[in-house]
Amino acid sequence: MSERSDALPAAGAAPGTPVHVAIIMDGNGRWAKQRGLPRVAGHRRGAEAVRATVKAAAELGVRYLTLFGFSSENWKRPLAEIDDLMGLLRHYLRGEIAELHRNGVRLRVIGDRERLAPDIVTLIANAEEMTAANGGLNLIIALSYGGRADIVAAARRLAAAAVAGRIAPGEIDERSFSAHLSTAGVPDPDVLIRTSGEQRISNFLLWQSAYAEMVFLDTLWPDFSKRDLEDAITEFQRRDRRYGAAGG
Repeated sequence: MSERSDALPAAGAAPGTPVHVAIIMDGNGRWAKQRGLPRVAGHRRGAEAVRATVKAAAELGVRYLTLFGFSSENWKRPLAEIDDLMGLLRHYLRGEIAELHRNGVRLRVIGDRERLAPDIVTLIANAEEMTAANGGLNLIIALSYGGRADIVAAARRLAAAAVAGRIAPGEIDERSFSAHLSTAGVPDPDVLIRTSGEQRISNFLLWQSAYAEMVFLDTLWPDFSKRDLEDAITEFQRRDRRYGAAGG
């Protein structure tokens, strides 16, 4: 992995299709509040939006789709809401993986699994093993994930390698550092989308998004559709990506 992806879009993708799309799925609670519903109703509708977005990304020729499902900071939420979210996660892992597998999707999960319940960790491991050989869309879900923690963990791995004599400190560069992140082997995001009108990246893929184009949408996540994804990709295609080089 490097600061600029050399990966190609999926076969049949339209010219200019981003290889890797990352999404901060925001707005479930507001969606529910606007309708006088409990927050869990927003999360349930948000799970339906995940299903639709995975399908849309595959249809549009995106090769990698990373979804921010649950941040390390989300553990501070009320216990009842966390329980609801974990219940939905269990339902997704039990009910959706077979369909993902049939459609050739490869699932990977990044984040701190030590804070997840043992049965969820087992479900994740089984899903990753089942889909490991699939050659279609790469679906990466960030659970109990924080970008700063990801960077710190990579630094610790490199420090341990240096102490053990496997790498000299002077040999550490951006490429070797990227290879020790949780997303090792995954090209950096071309575009990072956040829904709900908020304009911040909230500790998501901090290193990996150094050159990502940011697209902020007012749409609340439960209402996110294939059209919204297409609009974000169209906006991405309008951008002039110079990677720090001089431009007009």
